[in-house]
Amino acid sequence: MRPSSRFIFLRTPMTLEVIDQHAQTFDSDEQPNTASPKESTMTDHVTIARRYIELWNERTTSRRRELLSENWAADASYVDPLMKGDGQDGIDALIAGVQQRFPDFKFKLIGEPNGYGDQLRFSWGLGPDGVDSPIKGTDFAVLKDGRISSITGFLDQVPAGA
Repeated sequence: MRPSSRFIFLRTPMTLEVIDQHAQTFDSDEQPNTASPKESTMTDHVTIARRYIELWNERTTSRRRELLSENWAADASYVDPLMKGDGQDGIDALIAGVQQRFPDFKFKLIGEPNGYGDQLRFSWGLGPDGVDSPIKGTDFAVLKDGRISSITGFLDQVPAGA
C-alpha cells in the first residue's frame, strides 16, 4: 500500500468513529477508576515534572536527598550536553553544582508537561525571579514504576558565558 493511500485510510469516517469511541470510553468520568491513589499520582506527568523542578530548586541537602529518594529510581541517570550523573548521589552532586554556579537563579516550568505511558517531556527555564529565564531547556524522562529512571536534557537557550 502506498503511504498516501494509508493516510487516506486513517482519515476515513469509520476510523475516526472508532477513535472517538475509544477516547470517550478511556477518559469517561463514568468509568470506574481502579488505580490506587499511589498509581494515579505516579502516572500524573504534571506532578512528576513539578516535583522535578522542586528538586532542582531545593537548597537544603537533606531535603533534596529526600526528594531524590521519593521520586527517582536508585539507579537513575541524568545526561545533558554539559554534564552527566548516575545514581542519586551523582544527580545530587550535579544539582548542588548548578546551584553553586547560579546561586540567585531558580528553575520554573515553561508550558505544560506532557507524557504518554512511561515517557515524559517538559520545558523549563533557569533564571532570577521576575524576569524571562535566560537559560531554557527541554528534558525527556523515562519513568519506571512512577519514578524517574532517566533524564535526557537538551539546552534550548544558553547565553554566552553561562
